[in-house]
Amino acid sequence: MIPGLGNMNPAQMKAMMRQLGIKSEDLDVKMVTIELTDGTKLIFDSPQVNAVDMKGNKTYTITGDAREERATIPAFTDDDVDMVAEQANVSNEDARKALEENDGDLAAAISALKKEE
Repeated sequence: MIPGLGNMNPAQMKAMMRQLGIKSEDLDVKMVTIELTDGTKLIFDSPQVNAVDMKGNKTYTITGDAREERATIPAFTDDDVDMVAEQANVSNEDARKALEENDGDLAAAISALKKEE
């Protein structure tokens, strides 16, 4: 029974919702990811998801435990990549990899790339 609705059981509630033009559907979902504007991701593994369609407007309800993943901001810019590539005479891809391996330290990235010559 649903609190506040007397003796109405969930099946009766769904029937009443259908009569009012409200469609409700449980979805078979593996994972839901929500990306926030600050770069954080909320990830729901095996959540319960219900879709409600009320006069063409769909609403989704997600139930489950979320885990957070924080976005990592690169410690260097595209200009840094260009400079390292130019100084070490390598491709931007190699320069980016060297910067990643050296935590954004431009001098260390250039030095590492020149040692590889």
